[in-house]
Amino acid sequence: MNAIYKSDAAQRDVEAAYRAMLDAWPIPKQEFRIPTAWGETFVVACGPRDAPPLLAFHGAQANAATWMFDSLIWSKHFRVYAVDVLGDAGFSAPERPALGSDAYVLWLDEVLATLKVERAAIVGVSLGGWLALDYATRRSERVEKLVLLCPAGVGGQKNLLLKALPLLFLGKWGHKKLREMVFGPSFGELPPAARDFAAFITLIGTSTRPRQLKIPIFSDAALARLTMPVLAIVGGKDVLLDSENTRRRLTAHAPRAEVRYLPDGHHFLPGQAEAIHDFLRGAS
Repeated sequence: MNAIYKSDAAQRDVEAAYRAMLDAWPIPKQEFRIPTAWGETFVVACGPRDAPPLLAFHGAQANAATWMFDSLIWSKHFRVYAVDVLGDAGFSAPERPALGSDAYVLWLDEVLATLKVERAAIVGVSLGGWLALDYATRRSERVEKLVLLCPAGVGGQKNLLLKALPLLFLGKWGHKKLREMVFGPSFGELPPAARDFAAFITLIGTSTRPRQLKIPIFSDAALARLTMPVLAIVGGKDVLLDSENTRRRLTAHAPRAEVRYLPDGHHFLPGQAEAIHDFLRGAS
């Protein structure tokens, strides 16, 4: 049984849609398939080859297409590497190593070695934020700056199940309401250029099996190892993660953290690319 997709047909549909998204990438890009001990890793690269490197990690049930519009801004001054995370709906290997093990750090060491990247800024969203934190707390000397959008692993998870279950029995209307709870109503009101991406994320959500796990929480001591400049952006209406606790813990323990708390923000925080670009370009 495929651990990621609900069926072979679902996998074909998602992969075909992903290829269409990649073909529509708004600026020139390269694609890499990097061999690692955990299988092949797919990476999309754009921006000047001699520019400072920026790694971007998507969230669960997503892939590198998450960054296709943000890369329009970031690639002006950075070489952006959008990485398909292992075990998700991209073109990387389906392996899902245990979170909290050494696997993801060693995997990224291999990916960076092939890309010839010694030190980079990192952007991560949701579970990708957890991966960014995991790497930054273990390899702080290799992380120039760190940007976290609704990161997992700091404030803790919320129990959405009780609210979600009734909606799942109400057909398309219920699924739409559930998406609005998670991503906010703006997810259905994106500008025309981004609507295909929203439809693609919806397809992934109906075609894949989510990771069934409790995400490890980083200790106070681990957060204290974030010695690089950190920008965290969190939403007060995030129904998946405890944003208030994320803000409190990063402010208290990460020495150089700036936390932007958006009271009306959900788990999907559009329109942050310029602010992130300014942070990355600013003095350290």
